[in-house]
Amino acid sequence: MAWVYLFIAGILEIVWAFAMKQSHGFSRLVPSLITLGAMVASFGLLSLAMRSLPLGTAYMIWTGIGALGAFAVGVAFLGEGISAARLVAAGLILGGLVLMKLSAQG
Repeated sequence: MAWVYLFIAGILEIVWAFAMKQSHGFSRLVPSLITLGAMVASFGLLSLAMRSLPLGTAYMIWTGIGALGAFAVGVAFLGEGISAARLVAAGLILGGLVLMKLSAQG
């Protein structure tokens, strides 16, 4: 169950990052509330996952899901630029996540 919690926590990290961007510095109410709710839920699920997963593994995978997801959302929905260097960087993060999962005990 820890991996499920961790995956959902990572997805919620993407949600709060996107909502924070949409909040325009917390000046818009609905995106600000979504940001705060998703943050609380994400941290809560991360803490549940950390009950049985090593700290480094859980935190790296949580932030990695958020980083890759925020990158993808930025490109797909916010018109952010994409380049070979950015794709290589994302690929390296993904490779690190896969390696961390394969080497994890828990």
